[in-house]
Amino acid sequence: MSLNKKLVDMDYLLNEAPREQHFITGAQAMAEAVKRASVDMAIAYPITPQSEVMHLVGDIYAQGHIKEYYRAEEELGTMSAIAGAARGGVRMFTATSGPGLLRGLEAIVSWPGHRIPCVLGVLTRVVNAPLSIQPDNIEMAYLMHSGMIMLHAENQQDTFDYTLAAFAITEKVDVYIPVSVSTEGFFVTHAKGYVDMMSEELAFDVIDPYKAPVPAMDNEVPPARIQRDAPVQKSNFMSYLIHSVWQQEIWDSNRRAMKYVYQYLGGPIEVIHPDADVFIVASGCAAAQGREANRYAEEEGLSVGFIKVKCIRPWPKDEISAALKNAKAVIVPEHNIIGWLSKEIQASIPNGGIVVEGPRVYGGMTLPVELIMEQIYIALGMDSEKLQA
Repeated sequence: MSLNKKLVDMDYLLNEAPREQHFITGAQAMAEAVKRASVDMAIAYPITPQSEVMHLVGDIYAQGHIKEYYRAEEELGTMSAIAGAARGGVRMFTATSGPGLLRGLEAIVSWPGHRIPCVLGVLTRVVNAPLSIQPDNIEMAYLMHSGMIMLHAENQQDTFDYTLAAFAITEKVDVYIPVSVSTEGFFVTHAKGYVDMMSEELAFDVIDPYKAPVPAMDNEVPPARIQRDAPVQKSNFMSYLIHSVWQQEIWDSNRRAMKYVYQYLGGPIEVIHPDADVFIVASGCAAAQGREANRYAEEEGLSVGFIKVKCIRPWPKDEISAALKNAKAVIVPEHNIIGWLSKEIQASIPNGGIVVEGPRVYGGMTLPVELIMEQIYIALGMDSEKLQA
């Protein structure tokens, strides 16, 4: 089926096109973004809670919004097929969750080095034993050092906007590495929220694979022999040099994506009450709870600010450092046991010792606002009666 759509650039699609409000799940929001992204091919393998996203993507394929769609035999095959198809010059999308991400990780971590432009939805869930399908974003820690660009959505609206933006960012000629869009499984994927969406008659401009730092493979440009060439693999000196320079280029590409995060998402962080004494800093679903704790603090007249981190890679070190330069304490609520966000923040500010690593919940637990408020009271030196209350 061929659909007549008006093709527009991402600036218009995200920042100018009229929108209408819908009440949909996070899974629907991600699929609706794919519907407007002129995707050539989606490849899927089911795993909870991602399955809902790729099922819906299959539906929009049947409606004619995607050219090709198929289900691979397992996650490593999915991620390998994504790389091969992207190298052919087509726009790619897939999604995964938890153990599925880990099974496909061998292929996924090769994507940046191979300059694979694609969008990966990561609908987070528990990965460690005992087996569980509950929300937990520890798996994002496994992606943080892959070279991939990482966006972390707070809610259904973010999931829609970030997914659309990801398609534009990944294909920029000075970037051209994959982008992941993460959000917490179930808390967002299977819950409904308000999402402002532009008409589905609008779609992102189609990909031009010949405006790329790595040419698409076709009859005129045969597959390049990169990693098996003798100078790379057989000569230690050449191997060290080539791999060192290439890794630098990948991470430079990652950093160059920051200007597009500003262009399409208004920047990598959101700041409320920049002159506060105590700050809550959070990403993803924890940002929603942090935002609510900030509202409670406002009602109580407390000097508390809030920072939402939208972009995990490239890491907004300068923006975080500037926003927290006068903070007396920084509270970092998270949905994982290791505290990967708090560690990044500690490393980004001169006085990393003011960072409170938590509160943290994991294994699918919800994050009560009261846990964050308790840390606020402690940071402000409030009396024990208030803590008990």
